[in-house]
Amino acid sequence: MESRLKNLRRAVLRAVQSVSAVEPAAQAAAESLRPRVIKPRKPAKTVAVIDIGSNSVRLVVYEGLTRSLAPIFNEKVLCGLGREVQSTGLLGEKEVETALGALRRFRALIRVMKVGHVYAIATAACRDAKNGPEFIAKAQRLTGCKIEILSGAREAKLSALGVISGVHKPDGIVGDLGGGSLELIDVHGHRVRAGVTLPLGGLALQDASQKSLKKAERIVKDEISAVSTQLKGGAGRTFYAVGGTWRAFARIHIIQSGYPLRVMHGYSIPAADALDFARRVRRLVATNSLADIETVTEARRPLLGYAALVMENIITTAKPTEVVFSTYGVREGLLFEMLPEREQIQDGLLANARTLNNLRSRAPRHAEDLVEWTDRFMKAARLRETEEDRRLRHAACLLSDIGWRAHPDYRGEQTLHIITNGNFGAISHEGRVFLSLASYYRYAGISNKNEPVTELRQLLSPAMVERARLLGAAFRVAFLISAAHPGVLSMTHFRNYGDKLILIFDPRIEALVSDRIASRFRQLARLIKRAGVIQAG
Repeated sequence: MESRLKNLRRAVLRAVQSVSAVEPAAQAAAESLRPRVIKPRKPAKTVAVIDIGSNSVRLVVYEGLTRSLAPIFNEKVLCGLGREVQSTGLLGEKEVETALGALRRFRALIRVMKVGHVYAIATAACRDAKNGPEFIAKAQRLTGCKIEILSGAREAKLSALGVISGVHKPDGIVGDLGGGSLELIDVHGHRVRAGVTLPLGGLALQDASQKSLKKAERIVKDEISAVSTQLKGGAGRTFYAVGGTWRAFARIHIIQSGYPLRVMHGYSIPAADALDFARRVRRLVATNSLADIETVTEARRPLLGYAALVMENIITTAKPTEVVFSTYGVREGLLFEMLPEREQIQDGLLANARTLNNLRSRAPRHAEDLVEWTDRFMKAARLRETEEDRRLRHAACLLSDIGWRAHPDYRGEQTLHIITNGNFGAISHEGRVFLSLASYYRYAGISNKNEPVTELRQLLSPAMVERARLLGAAFRVAFLISAAHPGVLSMTHFRNYGDKLILIFDPRIEALVSDRIASRFRQLARLIKRAGVIQAG
């Protein structure tokens, strides 16, 4: 069948080309039969980080060095370099061999992917081991790039910067628990105080305590009490938990609590609940009876008890109000530090939303029009917003057209899942669900029969659900007016008249007025207990 189609195309092309005076329509027909040459996408200047940790060695490749980091490749190998450093002072031969093998593969991957720039860092095991410099020298020859051995203070700072890049206006203490060490550092907005490093990483504790949780408990209490003054500054604030073992801790909590969103970043637990759970995990790990432990990699399972022990002592000493888990840490902090200040101060959520808007929307400029149009609507409708409400609304505008390529019957559901599970930071779980619901209502409609089949709404207050419905209804009016075309919404404005909200069309676009637009605008106005009226001219 394919060969017959090719022969037919060739025959038509020869027939058309043999005519001396070809009609424009025939020329168009001939062009339509030519195979379309799709120009390859210009490759972005990718950037990679090789992270040689005490437990794992990892390569992460990002699409570019921007405020909205997008990992395009992520691979880790659990080498356990710090397994015996506390007792022997050395990196083990077997562990070194495994790590060098991983780095050899990473170098090959970097070449295959034509990565633009590579940064490499090493943490506690390499800085503490006597043979650390020897290993780093071999690793540098293998990878072909300089490896920065982070001091404890620098590792703490980069962890803090990672949290700053991935959490909107953080305020509390960051704790980065690795295999070899625990870094603690205070953050407030973009301000970072001096940090401390403690030998309380999972592998370090396991080694120093000779695999005894009772001995480890004494070590942890002594080390935490030595920095109790700094930790007490976290009272009534947030504790930000960074590191793979604490992410495993969060994963188990999500599964056992039946939480409806399986996203680690931004997962929040009240401090009292986190304390109870840490104590329970420690007891169950000791008896090897923790349900859902199969969700954690085998190499991390023995470390869960030590991570729970450290969490327990931090909460009892610092007395935070909540524990928030962050997947943004040292690697993201390293790249965030390299950005110009004008990019660092950008809102991380809005930067990510703009990137998605540019990649997926029909006309990215239309989203900016929608931001201004909803600004005018909120003012005319006299609806109050907090600063957080406003940033979420602006983000929703930027994400409002990213689902247009999906089948019309499923745009609402697909966009809901894309946003809810999106790989971006600087947003809470409640914020994710709000944005996803606003987009869902924009596509599926706002009637009760069109409610999404999802448990996610339970994460929002009724008021937030109604705000998402209102925003979705506003989008339905705006997109029907403009057909997602920039420059149209600016030719409409709002006016109040008694209990009426009037949408006025400029004479230049009055032909766009339709009964369907009027119906949707009345539906929107009813949500705020107003009568919606369309006026042309």
